[in-house]
Amino acid sequence: MKAVTCTEGEFAVVDLPDPAPGRGQLLLKVLRCGICGSDLHARDHCDELADIVAEVGYDGLFRSTDAAVFGHEFSGEVLERGPGTSLEPGTRVVSFPLLRRGKEVHTTGLSPAAPGGYAEQVLVQEAMTFAIPDGLDTDIATLTEPMAVGLHAVRRSGISKKQVAVVVGCGPVGLAVIGMLKATGVRTVVASDLSPGRRALARTVGADVVVDPAQDSPWAQLGGHGYIEKAPDLFELGMSSMEKLRAIPLIPWTRIWDIAEFAGQTTPKHPVVFECVGVPGLLDQVIAGAPLAAKVVVVGVCMQPDTVRPAMAINKEIDLRFVLGYTPREFQEALQLLAAGKVNAAPLVTGTVGLHGVDTAFTALRDPEAHAKILIDPTQDGIEVATH
Repeated sequence: MKAVTCTEGEFAVVDLPDPAPGRGQLLLKVLRCGICGSDLHARDHCDELADIVAEVGYDGLFRSTDAAVFGHEFSGEVLERGPGTSLEPGTRVVSFPLLRRGKEVHTTGLSPAAPGGYAEQVLVQEAMTFAIPDGLDTDIATLTEPMAVGLHAVRRSGISKKQVAVVVGCGPVGLAVIGMLKATGVRTVVASDLSPGRRALARTVGADVVVDPAQDSPWAQLGGHGYIEKAPDLFELGMSSMEKLRAIPLIPWTRIWDIAEFAGQTTPKHPVVFECVGVPGLLDQVIAGAPLAAKVVVVGVCMQPDTVRPAMAINKEIDLRFVLGYTPREFQEALQLLAAGKVNAAPLVTGTVGLHGVDTAFTALRDPEAHAKILIDPTQDGIEVATH
């Protein structure tokens, strides 16, 4: 089969042996494979990423000297079945990108032990594979993986439908978060990005308010929601509340407080902020700009060391949560939401390219005005990106 390898940051189209499915595995003909932001990072920072993940206990990520086959967001058609499998050949599927190798499990498209979807064929585990519903376009189904990332971030945030969401950064990850916020019923989503093209996409996928941070602040859009922005306002709220409580005759103020606390009324109202950029300095800006008691969910992957001011976060009592990946259930739910039309994901696909055009596609993705998501179609010829 033909595949695209990356060694020392350089791409090459090479011939590799056709993979053979083992027990519980399927061999897929790759229909489409998305180019992910983590692929862009991996091209230049795979050694740093491998070192970090090794500290977490997984020493299986590829290094810059490996002939790595990227690609973890893909759709395919079943070609061959290994022992113990049941999906019929010809079935269109998407798959959670993990592959069993002996007693170990490896990350597809990020490990030498599990080559990814930048190829004509890819191996998957049937237990982690899901049939694409009839009627769902293959391009859209290929977005299951990035949409699952967005759904996981939304679920981990604990946001309610009545809370305001602020999405900082409207690249593919931010757009997936916006789409899943609206798909799960969040009423108000504020999106912020410097790129006019990405702001337009954010509105298309469901953002209620779109902000150019060079001209306006996303925090300025939060007026009227009852958020506390300054410490003196919090002092006044605490003092006046206690004055009123202790002026009530016959009922101990502690009893009223306990009831209010049980009802969630003693914590200041706050938005949930999704940081989806991942560049040094931005997280500190978000902490400084957000209202008091805000919850900040970090979805963007910053590959460089960064600095935040803990005293700022402490004084504002900011909740900070980092998220990664998704669960198999969230992966399957993302596919279902796409099939049901609950997420308007079609605008994210801005181009397709063949295997010989992967390097061109990586260059094109540097321009946020040109593309959001480019899909690889192994049957497509040429090196130019076909714009949608």
